[in-house]
Amino acid sequence: YTSPMRRAVQTAEPLSVAKGLPITVIDEVAEWDRNASEYIPLEELKAAGDPRWRTMAAGEFDFGEESPEQFRGRVVTALEALVEAHAGQRVAVTCHGGVVNAYLAHVLGLPVSPGFFFPNYTSIHRVAASRGGHRSIVTVNETAHLRGTGLPMGVVQQP
Repeated sequence: YTSPMRRAVQTAEPLSVAKGLPITVIDEVAEWDRNASEYIPLEELKAAGDPRWRTMAAGEFDFGEESPEQFRGRVVTALEALVEAHAGQRVAVTCHGGVVNAYLAHVLGLPVSPGFFFPNYTSIHRVAASRGGHRSIVTVNETAHLRGTGLPMGVVQQP
């Protein structure tokens, strides 16, 4: 499963090929900036001293037409529907840092906020789901799969 945003679909493609599985797009796991006219990676915003980086690092995000509560609700509803549809199975979802933050914060019982950490690009986060409804975070921000690829494994640092 993947967000409809190009960067998530591109991330899903190698896994799809390796596993021989189709890519299924789920609109509800698109990032909070899904209607933005452009995407600028966080590290570029930071390196340029762009005020948008400082705003984001301070936890202030422009969610456009939806509130942070609506964003989190959309994400949690979509991911919980996948859990229900695939009970007892493993599911991969390629998505975005805001989506990861929203769902993990939900599992941890944290209040709604734009984000409590900056996940690494293509990092893996594992959540175990019991049939009784309990969710357990197994791993966060795994990057071992990037070793030897030349891709960055470091975490985006806040200012």
